[in-house]
Amino acid sequence: MLVDVAVIGMGPVGATLANLLGRYGLSVAVLEREAVPYPLPRAVHFDAECMRVFDAIGVSAEVAGDCRVSTGMKFVNAEGQLLVDWPRPEDVGPQGWHSSYRFHQPDLERTLRQCLASQPNVTVRTRCEVYGLEPCATHVTVRFEDLSRGKLEAIDAAYVIGADGARSLVRRLIGSEMTDLGLHERWLVFDALLKRPWSVLGDCSVQFCDPSRPATYVRGVGNRRRFEIMLLPDEDAAEIARPESVWSLIDKWMTPEDADLERAAVYTFHAVVAQRWRQGRLLLAGDSAHQTPPFLGQGLCAGIRDAANVAWKLAAILRHGASEALLDSYQGERAPHVTEYIRLAVELGGIIQARDPAEAAERDRTLAAAPRQMRSLSPRLGASALRLREPASGMVSAQPALASGERLDQRARRDFAILMKPGLLGESQRDALRQLAPYPVTIIEDDSAGTHAWLDELDAAAVLVRPDRYVFGTASNLPQLQALLVQLAESLQGTKATVAAA
Repeated sequence: MLVDVAVIGMGPVGATLANLLGRYGLSVAVLEREAVPYPLPRAVHFDAECMRVFDAIGVSAEVAGDCRVSTGMKFVNAEGQLLVDWPRPEDVGPQGWHSSYRFHQPDLERTLRQCLASQPNVTVRTRCEVYGLEPCATHVTVRFEDLSRGKLEAIDAAYVIGADGARSLVRRLIGSEMTDLGLHERWLVFDALLKRPWSVLGDCSVQFCDPSRPATYVRGVGNRRRFEIMLLPDEDAAEIARPESVWSLIDKWMTPEDADLERAAVYTFHAVVAQRWRQGRLLLAGDSAHQTPPFLGQGLCAGIRDAANVAWKLAAILRHGASEALLDSYQGERAPHVTEYIRLAVELGGIIQARDPAEAAERDRTLAAAPRQMRSLSPRLGASALRLREPASGMVSAQPALASGERLDQRARRDFAILMKPGLLGESQRDALRQLAPYPVTIIEDDSAGTHAWLDELDAAAVLVRPDRYVFGTASNLPQLQALLVQLAESLQGTKATVAAA
């Protein structure tokens, strides 16, 4: 059996990636060790950019129905003084979705797996444990055991992506070490299910920056509430995870009369990035490539961005004749991007986890007098052949509501998109532009206020948006737009293109 891509691991990142690849028309095999998704909560937050990816695979309505819009997060000291304020708007933001969502991971995984089941070119194999990868010039042989039968099997894939978590086999076989970004702390994470009305801590997430016991509260979906408690150096992980210990840690806020304890586990939060994300036909995505402490809620988000970035590039190579060198841009773009998020999470972790009395007192003197005001981070992609010199290139695109009532992503689907003000070109020129593009492109002429506002902000008459919804470049007139498509062709194909008359 030969497929275009084998995805190892079917957590949210692997399932999202397989769905995207399937939507691009690629043949996909997914190999997952477990029979069913993990039934208890793990990740609890994703952002607008993730929702755009879920929209691209056709599940945004189902996912949104299971979510709660987050109102933000506050950091307070032991005396309750505000140190950091991060309000999140409750209306739709510039990407066409809310900026922050709370969700229950088993709900998301169920939706993603149902979507996979509807794609005829995606084969899902559960209870299959991969134990070997044998790369050759044209493909990789993936060797695995069907645990349900104890049978050894193999498939061939043009490319293999390890979305197989922090202990990734694919990363080990690639031989990639991890760059340590400087945070390794043990935290108790536990989830409670309310059984009566309870509003002691409200709907906003709270980081309790108490040097005697740093803690986090998260308002989940429905009756779900999460607490995270930092372990002290001499504490035993098994002992502190016992129910009586858990309840004793939060009895000033919640008791067993208020809620049932769903699960409690001790995790060591890490801040690391793989030094090599690709070796030939082997690639990494999600926790196999990077791990972040949870203080920004960006762990899952980073993996979903990996999936969106690499999926369209594989489609460009396997379906549209792009050079395999395009995959060199994957780590080049994603590693600096995710590192910026991780470094901020480590910085915030330093605020939360300060336990030295003098350090905590200095923190309080500085921040209580002038609380830090946080805004959503939106870094530029790292340098690559796809990132031009102009400031907008490599930034996530806005998603204005078009005059037709559609969103930009709905019209563009999974193609490149040229969004332009009216009057820039005629119908014959549209055809000439499409001939220049080495990848399907949707040309959208729009007169809505949102489009005008965004293009005015970019100081442009048109913008070329990639399938992963990052900006490739902008243009102020037709010759510049033609030149932009020539640059795209050169970036994808590694050849010089000629501008056709328009």
